[in-house]
Amino acid sequence: MTRELGEPVDDQERWVSVLRNMALGLVVLGLLWVAFNVELPPVHELQQNIEAVGWAGWIAFVGLYALVATTPIPVTIMAVAGGLLFDVVTGTILSVVGVMLGCWAAYWVARALGKQTMRKLLGRHRATVEQHLRDSGFYAVATLRLVPGIPYWPVNYGSGAFGVRHTPYVLASLASCIPGQFSLVAVGAFIADPSVLTGGIVAVGWAAVAILTVLAYRNWRRTRRPSSD
Repeated sequence: MTRELGEPVDDQERWVSVLRNMALGLVVLGLLWVAFNVELPPVHELQQNIEAVGWAGWIAFVGLYALVATTPIPVTIMAVAGGLLFDVVTGTILSVVGVMLGCWAAYWVARALGKQTMRKLLGRHRATVEQHLRDSGFYAVATLRLVPGIPYWPVNYGSGAFGVRHTPYVLASLASCIPGQFSLVAVGAFIADPSVLTGGIVAVGWAAVAILTVLAYRNWRRTRRPSSD
């Protein structure tokens, strides 16, 4: 009798599971399609498009940046465009807001997709990301965010899939993306106004990234040592 009463519940759970897997499959296909078929326009064209919307340019820029940061499209062009469109301070603030929204969304997408799906989606980045992020926290995320050459999206999805807790992930992403975004926005500002001042800002930004990368890596190694002994 108990078994008969339980059968409709099992059927309902089964359908929920099927629908969820279908939805997640569509997300994966969408991300793969974006990765291979969508390219951002050149920086100058992106600048013209955002300027064309007038006062809503701030909102458009943040929204587009958040969307880009959720996908495998490199975020570099958006940060550089921020330096071309706005001053260094405003461009950095808007870039940080946009990239953080995208990183946060990607984290929860990865949590829903699960480890096995993410291992396939990460492709060539899988080994590096999984090795560094499995059961890790603040300093691991910060290090990968700061190291040049590692895109944002594998860190976003890897953190969600491989056990990084939400609060350390958000805090590490925020702390590390500020200098990273600042340095890229400064490059855009230098392109728009190649002066000694903007050149100095670029140098300061990249020096900060280098120093913070070393500090984050050392702290990450130190926090890992007790668990590896």
